[in-house]
This record gives sequence, C-alpha cells and structure tokens, in this order.
Amino acid sequence: IAESLKKVGMAYHKPEVHKRAFEASHTTVFIYEESQLIGFGRAISDGEYQGAIYDVAVLPEAQGKGIGKVIIQAILGQLPNCNIILYATPGMEGFYKKLGFGTMKTGMAMFTTTQAMEKFTE
Repeated sequence: IAESLKKVGMAYHKPEVHKRAFEASHTTVFIYEESQLIGFGRAISDGEYQGAIYDVAVLPEAQGKGIGKVIIQAILGQLPNCNIILYATPGMEGFYKKLGFGTMKTGMAMFTTTQAMEKFTE
C-alpha cells in the first residue's frame, strides 16, 4: 500500500502503519489485476450515520478504466445511511464531484506536521 501511495503522489507511511490503519477501518476495498494490487481505498465509520473515506488510490497504469469509481461505489455500498466526508488529493475534486460529492462550505483540519498544515489549510 505504501509503495502504491508513493507512486500516485499521495502521503504514505511505513507499511506496518498502513497495515494497522486498514485493519482498523470499517470498510476496505482492494482491486487486483492478475494478482497485482492496482487500486484500493478504505473508510472509517461508526456504521450508523457518519463515515470518512481515505487512501483511495489507483496505480497510474490502471487509471482511466473506472477502477476508482468501483472502489468508491463499493465503499459507499457498505455505508448506505451515512453522511460521508472525503479528503481528496488536490486535482481530483472533479472526479469526486462526478460521483456525487460536493465541496464543503465549512471544514476544519488539524495535521500532525507544520508542513501539512501550511499546505492544506488557510
């Protein structure tokens, strides 16, 4: 997972950190092509009315084939009655808008590093 996130330019951590995060998630989706992991995503949720989607990634060579859409739809299918918050990679907002997501008027974030705070907050 860490190597795939690195390939697509997303934040990544040590493999064991991702392993724990995915294992602790409410929903995980993994897409394989000929036994190679080409896409994945996860959601954390209370399972009742709130959820958040994270770490949606599709390898560059597999993009443009609808795999990201399949990942999102599979996650949403496991959270049918939940409001969903999604943290999008800059530049991917249009993709998520096509799937029914909208930009929030309000939102707050706190990151663990000064660099991330400066990059992603006003």
